Amino acid sequence: MDSTVATSAFDELLFDAVTDQEALRRIYEMPGEAAVRKQMTELTEETRQLIACASLVLIASADAGGGFDVSPRGGPTGFVSVLDARTVAIPDATGNKRIDTLQNVVATGRAGLLFVVPGRPTTLRVNGRACVSTRPDLLAQLTAVGKPPASALVVGIDEVYPHCPKAFLRGAVWKPEQWLPADAQPTSAQVTLAQLRMPGLTIAEIEQHEADALRYRYE
Repeated sequence: MDSTVATSAFDELLFDAVTDQEALRRIYEMPGEAAVRKQMTELTEETRQLIACASLVLIASADAGGGFDVSPRGGPTGFVSVLDARTVAIPDATGNKRIDTLQNVVATGRAGLLFVVPGRPTTLRVNGRACVSTRPDLLAQLTAVGKPPASALVVGIDEVYPHCPKAFLRGAVWKPEQWLPADAQPTSAQVTLAQLRMPGLTIAEIEQHEADALRYRYE
């Protein structure tokens, strides 16, 4: 394999990218008062209700070297538990066992969350300290994914920020009439086959594996 690293578009654009925060601020107007004031350090009754309605949360984390990861977590409505006004707990359902997010949290003690409510354009951002807990009494409470999880991601809230709905409205996220047809994109199995680059592996085998993984997702 050629060891030469090809230059990417990123490398070219990095040459004259904005690197100074003052220069960046000059590009944009200052945020309005409401955009600043609505950032809080604890949950209100309303943001608790948003979390209780969310069946999807995106988790951002970073490793000790600065490498980033964003991973989705899903479950029945209310699968994320609010322990108090400054603490939430997310059960870790069986997945691919890479545990990228959990390893990052153990390394840095930080995580960011973005809660999504199906059919609603409002999203809720929560950032703060984080840890991985295996305390039995906590795990016994977190059974929404089918059984007590092996561990839970616990986030101590430093920042709560409800986003405006513009991104979801611009993306027509909840408007099926504007979605692309299913055949406009590669299937999950097709993407996986291209990523694995394993001679002899077939689409049918990957599709069967995916079906089995969904069928036995709680095991």
